[in-house]
Amino acid sequence: MSRIVFLYLSLIIFLVSCTSQSATPQIEPTSTLPETDEVVNPTSPPPQNDLPTPDVSESESELETFLIVPGESEVAYEVGEVFLNQDNRFAIAIGITNQVSGEVLVDRDNPQNSTIGPVEVDISQFTSDSARRDNAIRERFLESNRFPIATFIPNQVEGVPQDYQEGQQIEIQVSGDLTVRDVTKPVTFDVTLEGSGDTITGEATTMILMSDFGFGPISIGGILNTEDEVVVHFRFVARSQ
Repeated sequence: MSRIVFLYLSLIIFLVSCTSQSATPQIEPTSTLPETDEVVNPTSPPPQNDLPTPDVSESESELETFLIVPGESEVAYEVGEVFLNQDNRFAIAIGITNQVSGEVLVDRDNPQNSTIGPVEVDISQFTSDSARRDNAIRERFLESNRFPIATFIPNQVEGVPQDYQEGQQIEIQVSGDLTVRDVTKPVTFDVTLEGSGDTITGEATTMILMSDFGFGPISIGGILNTEDEVVVHFRFVARSQ
């Protein structure tokens, strides 16, 4: 009987031993790191290439300043008038002043970048062939003794070519605000100009209505009547500074 018990216990111990060996397999560790000597930092920025960074900035073209020369420039008005006391004789009254100032900013490499600054005219200096007419304009009608300066401020230039050859004549349109007395109105000048060396010459023309600026048409009872339309001519010479 004791022999049977011993054999039974030996069998149980053998089975438990086999079960423990099969339930605990040996697992070899595996590495997920790449086979490299270099340490990878996941938070570090991507590597930079060694190629030089191109310089995309372009040098800005310089604007050259041309100043209008008063002694060589002039502004003139032309207005039609009818002399009632001379059988309705029609004539064109012309008044001229050379008291004008302003500037033109020119980009020789890129002409379309060129601009025109404000232009000022001393209209109290308009002189015609009649001192009587001039005094009446200064005192009673244009009142240029009170408002001596007319100002034109350009805000748009059209027709400037992309390229310009020295001595080439070009035609452009310059629009802006004209202030006469205390009234400002939009006007557009048709301009023809050319440049040569350090000099720009040209002529600008527009038409305005006297009534738009609060005076005229002028009427002197029994003597004359004027038209409302006034043609303004601006002949200018501007030199580089």
